[in-house]
Amino acid sequence: MDTLVWSASGSLAAWLWLLLGQGFFWRTDLRLPPRREPEEWPSVCVVVPARDEAAVLPHSLPSLLAQDYPGRAEVFLIDDGSSDGTGRLAQELAQRHGGLPLTVDSPGEPPAGWTGKLWAVRHGIGLARARAPEYLLLTDADIAHGPDSVRELVCAARTGGFDLVSQMARLRVESVWERLVVPAFVYFFAQLYPFRWISVKGARTAAAAGGCVLLRADAAEKARIPDAVRQAVIDDVALAKAVKGSGGHIWLGLAERVDSVRPYPRLHDLWRMVSRSAYAQLRHSPLLLAGTVAGLALVYLVPPVALFVGLASGDAGAAMAGGLAWLLMTATYLPMLRYYRQPLGLAPLLPVTAFLYLLMTVDSAVQHYRGRGAAWKGRTYARPDAAPEQR
Repeated sequence: MDTLVWSASGSLAAWLWLLLGQGFFWRTDLRLPPRREPEEWPSVCVVVPARDEAAVLPHSLPSLLAQDYPGRAEVFLIDDGSSDGTGRLAQELAQRHGGLPLTVDSPGEPPAGWTGKLWAVRHGIGLARARAPEYLLLTDADIAHGPDSVRELVCAARTGGFDLVSQMARLRVESVWERLVVPAFVYFFAQLYPFRWISVKGARTAAAAGGCVLLRADAAEKARIPDAVRQAVIDDVALAKAVKGSGGHIWLGLAERVDSVRPYPRLHDLWRMVSRSAYAQLRHSPLLLAGTVAGLALVYLVPPVALFVGLASGDAGAAMAGGLAWLLMTATYLPMLRYYRQPLGLAPLLPVTAFLYLLMTVDSAVQHYRGRGAAWKGRTYARPDAAPEQR
């Protein structure tokens, strides 16, 4: 039982540190700053990489075309080899809804050394540069924007002097599995990349949310975006690191009116979303994988085990340390559940969700060593230097 007491005490110490020393990652109050409108509105080009997105495009593209933006704005949808008529549907939606000008184009298959999505982004940025925009908005095809989204992003960038402003889109939470897994996804992301540290100049922490990234065009050129991150599977974090590494000032927060419309109704769907890039996050390192598994077990699994085993065996020390650690864990998860408007009773189930993420991470490594690797819309990337393969 001494081992259990020490493990529970270690978990409690970890949670005390996470509560106070990890950038208050658990708080969800970091939103776009109050709007101060510029005298002259800069031009914006919106780049949307899309591959087989016909199912979600009717719920997302009209929101971009309907943007209430006083300056010049244009949308470029890059159809990345879709087989479901994505490009044709985009043109039909533009004719039906009107709004901002829409250009639909296709870059062809990506060359070796490029992920398909970033090759599409590169093509879109190339088209946009002919318009000489001051800002580029990189957004995914499943993201629906509020009518003043571009206006708010531009005002935030101008007011704060940011080269990159990104919002973590509110993901869909309707199915049972979405309610259990999705809020924790954002919670874990914020734990890895505390939002308050991201905007600090000189701090090493850098991240963005790929569904909504407003980027100064000259900052993109200075950071060589997207060429500098052409192999990145987790492209949003890599992009933010490249911009910050080139001297750019970046910001990331939670969104109020930027939403993902992509459904993840089954556990299998969420499992694929996480496992496709989890091992890439660990730089394909077996040592980092072992450390991550051990860390997840200590921080998230030990507290309930110590509480129940301690109570059953009469070990008050283990039960108390485990119970306090679980209480802190639960308390830090409550703000994220409130943000997602979910029942607060889900908070004590975070160890269950963490265990699922642990299994997803291990599965990601297994798929990597089986040669299947990360995937995006039917393309797989078995190694960081591998060319994409169709399947």
